[in-house]
Amino acid sequence: MGERLIDAQFQKSPLPVLRAARALRAMAAGEKLRILATDPAAVLDFGDFCKTTGHALIATSEIRGVFSFSIKRRDDAP
Repeated sequence: MGERLIDAQFQKSPLPVLRAARALRAMAAGEKLRILATDPAAVLDFGDFCKTTGHALIATSEIRGVFSFSIKRRDDAP
């Protein structure tokens, strides 16, 4: 099981989160998604998104203005 990648650099909020939400809907439970973004608002956006949806924000980092977010898709069990 690999990690999918979305390059959302130079896209303004909320586009990186919307792209991630779309990708996560098509993924199986437990799969991982990595998003690259340059908009500083993405830091708060992805934290709020994961709290609201139940997906796990497993890693974040920033290198030279590029933010990286790793998200693990939630289980859909009742």
